[in-house]
Amino acid sequence: MAQQIKTAVEEMIAPFLEQEGFELVDIEYVKEGSNWFLRVFVDKEGGIDIDDCSRISEFLSEKLDEKDPIPTAYFLEVSSPGAERPLKKPHDFVRAIGKNVFITTYEPIGGAKEFEGKLLEYKEEHGVVVQVLNKKTEIPADKIASARMAILF
Repeated sequence: MAQQIKTAVEEMIAPFLEQEGFELVDIEYVKEGSNWFLRVFVDKEGGIDIDDCSRISEFLSEKLDEKDPIPTAYFLEVSSPGAERPLKKPHDFVRAIGKNVFITTYEPIGGAKEFEGKLLEYKEEHGVVVQVLNKKTEIPADKIASARMAILF
């Protein structure tokens, strides 16, 4: 059900976002405690501000009320993906080349399932190459469980 809701929301909002110059980064529909949350993460060149989030939220609220694809009560949140934005689409990975990332895998690669370092290469069909300290590690695309930008302290 969550995937169907995410797909329906994406179909509702994608044309508006594209027209307004925004990028849809991710959609989450999750239960936390007894509450459901529909979270829409949006970005644009130069970043988004509270007015952008408000405008997108108003547009989406109207569409959701009109089409009513979600059978339960929920909270709608529209926000920036933040500094540690997820890497999901090919262009997310391409844009992250040369930057610090955090990647988890479904199974160990060289004895590890977590890799934090600089993204050196990305090939959609093959995967990524990450430099962790002075060691380069190839991670096949089908082994990547999650990936996001990382801030090193």
